[in-house]
Amino acid sequence: MSSDGRRDGTPFAPHTPAETRAMLEELGVETEAELFDIPDDVAFEGELGIEQRSEREVVTELGETFADNDDLVEFLGRGHYDHYVPSLVDNLSLRSEFLTSYTQYQPEITQGFLQALFEYQSMLVELTGLGVANASMYDGATALGEAALLAERLRSVSGTEVLVPEQLRDGKRAVLENYVDGSDLTVETYPYADGTVDTDALARAATEDTVLVYAETPTATGAIEPALETVGEVADDADALFTYGSDVVALGLLEEPAAVGADVVVGEAASLGLPTADGMGTGLFACKEEFLRQVPGRLVGASTDESDRRAFTLTLQTREQHIRKERATSNICTNQAWVALRTAMHVASLGADGLAELAESSVRRASDLAARLDEIDGVTAPVHDRHHFREFPVSVGEAAVADAETAAAALRDRGFAVHTLDDTRLQVCVTETNEHAVDDFVAAVREVAT
Repeated sequence: MSSDGRRDGTPFAPHTPAETRAMLEELGVETEAELFDIPDDVAFEGELGIEQRSEREVVTELGETFADNDDLVEFLGRGHYDHYVPSLVDNLSLRSEFLTSYTQYQPEITQGFLQALFEYQSMLVELTGLGVANASMYDGATALGEAALLAERLRSVSGTEVLVPEQLRDGKRAVLENYVDGSDLTVETYPYADGTVDTDALARAATEDTVLVYAETPTATGAIEPALETVGEVADDADALFTYGSDVVALGLLEEPAAVGADVVVGEAASLGLPTADGMGTGLFACKEEFLRQVPGRLVGASTDESDRRAFTLTLQTREQHIRKERATSNICTNQAWVALRTAMHVASLGADGLAELAESSVRRASDLAARLDEIDGVTAPVHDRHHFREFPVSVGEAAVADAETAAAALRDRGFAVHTLDDTRLQVCVTETNEHAVDDFVAAVREVAT
């Protein structure tokens, strides 16, 4: 280590002090700071006071910090679902052919990666029944925002109103409103009845000014929406696009969105391929083939090269960087190529039967847990008499506990994390990764509620 505290030859600061001095002399300046034009009012002249530590010391300190976290078993959901990710997904996706510092969103990426994204798109086309799927978006919320802008661009529909369910996750609603800010679009809501779409109210709400009707299944509280075909008819009668929200696991079980009249399908693809702890999403986006030139983001296409070999290429890159701003369909600058790759690997490892089995078990587990909780005095689960997928609301309004916040805090003290919906309702999510703790969880709810 040099006298000024710098390590020689590290990957992140490879120049020795002697090399740095030589470069400064060549440039005719005394210090590195002279190379930067930093305004005085934002320049920091003091010492940061960060003590230099070795890698081992940093790892030890971080380990001690993480140990302060509560050791909770999560029964959380609401858009982030923890499914077991087979080790082959890590082993394959971490290969250097796929994991690179170079952006995977450029035409120059390898044929192997392009083929993997083509397979990802093909899986979504098969699951949705629609003709086109793109190579991913940031998450389900941004995919919904792009669907709204697509609806505005299409000449076949008119109007400025986007209709969404009143029961929409706050984050998804906020992203949608942010996306349409600056356009002529406004976001309005339609009500639910008994946990799913109030179709009569939706029919009254949808008018000639409606440009898009959004419905999702499972809903934000996990209910499987039974009236999607009616929603599609309402949207069609209003000359609006029907946008269908779901996730890649649920699509393995539910009726194809195309069969109930969906024009666009958006949602989360990262419910497979990544543990929830990684924090990333992948937005799936599929639509009818007639909207091909209005699709945001990028598509990977298959073709043949001059030697008549099968080849893959990025195509229809209709973003501002490549075409005139007025013709661009989106200013999205990147996507979730590597996460989409992991999703495709996970789906491929399950196969069609495995994906359907995982989806069926997501209904069975939710039904079984709800039935056990419903047996507890003062607890009602699920709140609505619907089929549920992974998660469902639980009412503690008649229990001995004061309210839902108190109940959630008491469960946290017993080692379990759940969502709170309002004064009386919790939301509980069960998958194969927390199923082992169901007996203890039910016992904890019983202790808290009675």
